[in-house]
Amino acid sequence: MSEMYQKEVPLYGDLIDLVTEVNTKVLSKQPEVKEQLEHTGEINRLNLERHGAIRLGTEAELSMMRRLFAVMGMHPVGYYDLAPAGVPVHSTAFRATETQSLHKSPFRVFTSLLRLDLITDEVLKKEAADALDNRNIFTDNVISLIERYEEQGGLTVDEAKQFVKEALETFRWHDKTPVSKELYQKLLAQHGLIADVVGFKGPHINHLTPRTLDIDAVQAGMQAKGIPPKAIIEGPPRRDCPILLRQTSFKALEEAVSFENSEGGYDTGHHTARFGEIEQRGVALTPKGRELYDKLLSQARSQLGVTPNANNASEYYQMLEKIFLAFPDDYQTLHDEGLAYFYYQAVNDAEDASSVGSKSGLNDLEEDGSNDSSSKQAMTHLIEQGVVRLEPIVYEDFLPVSAAGIFQSNLHDDKQSSYEGNSNQQEFERALGARVHDELELYQAMQAQSLEACLMALNSHA
Repeated sequence: MSEMYQKEVPLYGDLIDLVTEVNTKVLSKQPEVKEQLEHTGEINRLNLERHGAIRLGTEAELSMMRRLFAVMGMHPVGYYDLAPAGVPVHSTAFRATETQSLHKSPFRVFTSLLRLDLITDEVLKKEAADALDNRNIFTDNVISLIERYEEQGGLTVDEAKQFVKEALETFRWHDKTPVSKELYQKLLAQHGLIADVVGFKGPHINHLTPRTLDIDAVQAGMQAKGIPPKAIIEGPPRRDCPILLRQTSFKALEEAVSFENSEGGYDTGHHTARFGEIEQRGVALTPKGRELYDKLLSQARSQLGVTPNANNASEYYQMLEKIFLAFPDDYQTLHDEGLAYFYYQAVNDAEDASSVGSKSGLNDLEEDGSNDSSSKQAMTHLIEQGVVRLEPIVYEDFLPVSAAGIFQSNLHDDKQSSYEGNSNQQEFERALGARVHDELELYQAMQAQSLEACLMALNSHA
C-alpha cells in the first residue's frame, strides 16, 4: 500500500525521506531516546510504522472491511465521533491489539463511516445513498479469500499473496468517477468529505502517515523543502516527555478527475482530498490523564476564542505551552500520579531485590497488583533503588479533535462548525458487526502483563 501510494502521490516519497532524515538525527544526538525505544521494542518498527485513513459510505462496506482487516490480524479499536467537530463521520481504527503483534505489524487504518443521516437535504441524501448502493468496492476474489480465511482459520502463502494483490484494489485511486459533475458539486457544497466518499469508485487511501521522533523539525523541514505544511501541529504542545499524539500534514493535492455524463462520456474537473501526514507519538494516558489533557486543551482553545490557524499559530502555541504547565512533564510523576501507562521492566544488572530490602515490597505487589497505595509505594521504592525501570507505553490510537483538524484543513471546508445529532457507538458497532475494543483497557492490560513479567523476573533472583 505504501509503495502504491508513493506512486500515486510523489510528495509522499519526499515526506518519507524527510522523516527518515529527522529520525536518524534524533537517534544519533539523543541517545536516551534510542535507549528508550530499544527498551520498549519500538526501535525495529520505527521506519516501518504507518497509519492510513479511508472513508466508507455504507454499513455493508464497513462490515466487509472489518472482515478484510481481520485476515491481517487488525481489529477495531476505539470509537470516534467527529460530527461535533464538523466532520459528518464516526470512526474506528483497525490495528493489532497486543504488544508483540504491534511490533511485528505496526500499522493502523483510521476508518470512517459517512453519516448520511446528518445531510439535511432529503433529495441529496437519497441521491448520495443511490450512488453508494450502485458501487462495489471489493473484488470478487478478495471476498472469496476472506471467506476461505474464515472457514480455514488461515490462508496458504500463495493465497496470502493473492489476498494482498486483490485487497490493494479496494484502496487504489481512480480518477474517473461514477457520478455526474452536477451531483459532485452538490455534494461538495454540503461538505468536502461527503463528495470524497460518495463521488468515487472506492475508499482510496487519503493519507499514509510515517512516525517521526521530532515533529517540529519535520514541520520546519517541509517548509524548507517547499512542501506546504498545514499551519498548526494538532495535539499537545512540545514536551520533554511526549504524551498521546501530535500530527501535522502537507496540504491536500488538487487532482484532475473525470465525471461521468449522461452521454456516456466524461466531463473534466478536479478534486482535493489526498494529502501527506506525519505523527509523533507519546505515552498513552490513563482515564485520569486523559481527563486532564482534554480539560487543558479545551481551556487553550476557549482562551484563543477562534479555531487555531496560520494567523494565530504563534499565539496559540504560546498559550498551549503555558496552560500545559499544569501537566507533569517527567515520567516518574506521570506514573506516581496515575496519569499514564508504563511497562515495568526488571533491570538485569541491578542488585537482586532482597539485597535492597525489597522482598516485602514484592510481596505487596504480588498480592495487590499496582492499584492501592501500599503497592504503589513498593513499586516506587523498587524504581528508586534501580531494580525496576519504567518505560512509556506508546499511544497507538487517535484524538478526535486532532483528526477533525487534519480533515478540515485538507478539505478546505470550514462552513460547518458542528453537526446536530447524537454520538451513536451502538449504531456504529451494529454496522461493523462487532464491538470495538476499548483502547484504555488494552493499555491497562499491557501494563498489568508487564508488571507480572517483572515480578517473575525479580522473584527468580530474590
